[in-house]
Amino acid sequence: MVAQTSDGHVLLVKKLGGLIAIVVGCLLTAVGVTFESGGMSFLGVLFLVLGAGLLVLKIVKRNEGSSLP
Repeated sequence: MVAQTSDGHVLLVKKLGGLIAIVVGCLLTAVGVTFESGGMSFLGVLFLVLGAGLLVLKIVKRNEGSSLP
């Protein structure tokens, strides 16, 4: 079952942006922890939060029209 939305491109950008931000965040966090760089670790965690936020916004937008039982 595929939901059709008028702003499908926005949802796609949020999904891809969120996934890319999570991957970059994981890499930056790993490099920051490896080289004991607090700033890089913080930046990695910031990207992880940004990516998770974008995915949550995408899910909330997709489920706006449906009602929960």
